[in-house]
Amino acid sequence: MTLGAVFMDRDGVINEAILRKGKPYPPASLDQLVILPGVLEALSSLRAAGFLLIVVTNQPDVARGSTSKESVDLLNAALKKQLPLDAIFTCYHDNADNCDCRKPKPGLLLTAARDFGIDLTCSYMVGDRRCDVEAGQQAGCKTFYIDYGYAEKQPEFFNFRVSSLQEAALMILKECIL
Repeated sequence: MTLGAVFMDRDGVINEAILRKGKPYPPASLDQLVILPGVLEALSSLRAAGFLLIVVTNQPDVARGSTSKESVDLLNAALKKQLPLDAIFTCYHDNADNCDCRKPKPGLLLTAARDFGIDLTCSYMVGDRRCDVEAGQQAGCKTFYIDYGYAEKQPEFFNFRVSSLQEAALMILKECIL
C-alpha cells in the first residue's frame, strides 16, 4: 500500500527562522526554538486525514563548522517530541559537497518515499525557500511556497503560494475531500 505524505522544510515552516538582513537562518539552540502558531493544529489535522508527516531540512552549518551535528539533532529531537512528525530527514552538507540529499535536489524526499512506501504523486512539499519548492517539484509532489518576502531569489514556479503551514494544510485537506 502506498501512502501520501506532506513533506515540509523545518526552519520557517514549522519553527521560526532567525532573520538576519532579510535572510532566514536556523535557531542555534533549544532556547531559540519557537514553533510557529498553528503548526501543531495543522499537523494534527493532516495526520488525522492519513498523511505521513516528514520534515526535510538542509543544515549546512554543520559542514561549515558553525554548528555541530549534535546541536541540529537535539533541535530535531525536540520537534519530534512536541509535534506529530513521522520522521526528520536532514542534509548536513554544503553546496560544495555536491550530494544528492541537499535541496533543491530531491534526495531526501526520494529516500523518505523509499523508506516509508510513499506515493510522491499523492504528496505535497511545503517550503519557504526556492530550494524547498524545487526539491518538491523534482520529486513529483505538489508544492506550496510560504512567501515571507526573504531577501533572496524566490521560486519561479509552484502550485500554491500561502502564508503558513496552517493555510497549506487547509488547502490540502480541501483538495482531498473534493
